[in-house]
Amino acid sequence: MRRAVIVLGTTAAGLAALLSFKTHSLAAPVPSAPAPSTGMPQATASGTGPSSMGATVSPAARATPKSSATAPAAARTVTGTVANTQYGPMQVQVTLAGTKITKVTVLQRTDDGAESDQIDANAIPKLTSETLAAQSARIDAVSGASYTSSGYIQSLQSALDQAGN
Repeated sequence: MRRAVIVLGTTAAGLAALLSFKTHSLAAPVPSAPAPSTGMPQATASGTGPSSMGATVSPAARATPKSSATAPAAARTVTGTVANTQYGPMQVQVTLAGTKITKVTVLQRTDDGAESDQIDANAIPKLTSETLAAQSARIDAVSGASYTSSGYIQSLQSALDQAGN
């Protein structure tokens, strides 16, 4: 009976600890630009807007949107330095539109056999996803891929330094 009480108490404590665990946030979300206007009226949430129920739209509502005074920044690609890790080189290339990271391409990745390939196949998509979310090299390493993560972050930071971010 005493053993059952201890097991039940330990299980309850473990469950409480598990349920209270909170993960950290990656970074503050990047505010997104408003959707471009198409010049077409939009229906309201209640469905009573001009485009619902066959309502006619005035010519003024069909006017084309005015173009903005600033043109979008041209995309540019910057290659980071090769980061030599214990399991081989890591090198990334970053595509930027202005200061926004739009794409990360891994040019070289660690290559120390099948286990290294498996680790990279798991870690690189996570690192890339975090980079695009954080818009910087301040990202967390992937558990179990310390060397890959370190090399990726080092090469990424060098690319961003070259880009002036």
